Amino acid sequence: MRNETSANQTRGTLELTLAMVLSGTLGIFVVESGASPFTVVFFRCLFGAVALGAYSLARGFFTGHGLTPRKLGLAALGGAFIVFNWVLLFEAYEATSISLATVVYHTQPFFLVLFGALVLRERISAAKVGWLVVAFAGLVLVSGVRPGDTASLKGLGFALAAAVLYALSTIVTKRITGVRPHLIALVQVTVGIPLLLPFADFGEAARLGTGWGWLAGLGLIHTGVMYVLMYAAYAKLPTARIAVLAFTYPAVAMVADWAVYGHHIGLVQALGVPLIVLASLKVTLAKAPVVPATPPARAAEPAPRTAGRAPEAASPAATRSA
Repeated sequence: MRNETSANQTRGTLELTLAMVLSGTLGIFVVESGASPFTVVFFRCLFGAVALGAYSLARGFFTGHGLTPRKLGLAALGGAFIVFNWVLLFEAYEATSISLATVVYHTQPFFLVLFGALVLRERISAAKVGWLVVAFAGLVLVSGVRPGDTASLKGLGFALAAAVLYALSTIVTKRITGVRPHLIALVQVTVGIPLLLPFADFGEAARLGTGWGWLAGLGLIHTGVMYVLMYAAYAKLPTARIAVLAFTYPAVAMVADWAVYGHHIGLVQALGVPLIVLASLKVTLAKAPVVPATPPARAAEPAPRTAGRAPEAASPAATRSA
């Protein structure tokens, strides 16, 4: 039994590491597509819905799906938060850099703590308040914004707003129980199609050329394959390992941004990264003072976690990623 558990954890570690590596390349696909953020997210939702729908159908997830009108409504509301979270994150890529936007975006756990206190009446311990202060100090260092640097300030604002929407989606999705996370993610990306339809620029899309390959990759790889890998891994791994492996995402994103675009953060900014990482781990792994649902901020880019039957709901939502 112990060998089987160890083998499952090893497999889960490989699955989650691969998923986080894919998350780290998300920004490259967004930039290389050449499309505006609203158009990118619209087609990510479209291709992602096809991928997740096909996978769910093949696995028989639609049988006994557990969705009720209330759960469907909550999933749709979470989906609205998620798709606009993607739009804001991709806007941040354009306004600043993939590296900076990704690091700032990983303040999600702290907004989750704050909203948990405001919405769910969860108590914030003195230790969490202290780590929030540490994270804020790291954020100030990482931002590296100088007076008059409106582009970086704008990108910082977009990334923070994206983190807020991700946290809101997580709060909503945590209230859905007994539904497979793949189906919740499918509802969320499907909702994004009509929501973003008025904002998508189809004239722009018609001129993309090879950009279509990057858009298809965002939907099929970064939404379909990546989510399947994450959901499979979450069912096999303890929270501590998930929290640590999740930081593969920003690490890969920073390396990819440097390797492809030559962007890198400065020395002072680099000092803030470990502060955010450490504070995020401490907040994520802290024992909750109330009965826990699903551990917050396991990853990126992407759909929030649900509090349902294990292993079915031991998942995130989008995309921490992103």
